[in-house]
Amino acid sequence: MKCKRLLIVVFCCITTAAAVKAANPEQGKMLFQGRCASCHNVTKKLTGPALAGVEERHPEAWIISFVKGSQAMVKSGDAAALEVFNKNNQVIMPDHPDLSDDQIRDILAYIKETAANAPKEDDAPFSRPGQKEPNLMPLSIYNFPFMIAYLVLIIVMVILLVFLVNIKSYEHHIHKDD
Repeated sequence: MKCKRLLIVVFCCITTAAAVKAANPEQGKMLFQGRCASCHNVTKKLTGPALAGVEERHPEAWIISFVKGSQAMVKSGDAAALEVFNKNNQVIMPDHPDLSDDQIRDILAYIKETAANAPKEDDAPFSRPGQKEPNLMPLSIYNFPFMIAYLVLIIVMVILLVFLVNIKSYEHHIHKDD
């Protein structure tokens, strides 16, 4: 009797696990690139919003409904849909009613995986040159001889150009008198 109950429990667990399909980020990547990438990026705002963290901003059921019919949600007065629509200059997102819920979950898995692996961008790398380029030495007293040599070179080039223009003018003047 115990063995029979154990088999029933194991069977129920296996069928439940089989019924719940794990999201496939690889499939989601292909769908994202084909359907979403022209307007969305995971980490940067394009025509549409950056999608990193979308699963934290909205419930999964809402995201699935929005992807399948964003304008229907906007027209129905859904507050979150209206907010997304207005924040993105009221650009209409195409509806994707042909995507299954599992395909949208695959896209969400890809977005989540990509966002987790994306490098954190430095907002102002130019303000800390030593972090981006450790061998870069900002302008200082140690660069002074180089700056002087550079200025002298520029002055010599300007004098040389003026001299050549004067020679050319003199030649033109001599040939005119002949």
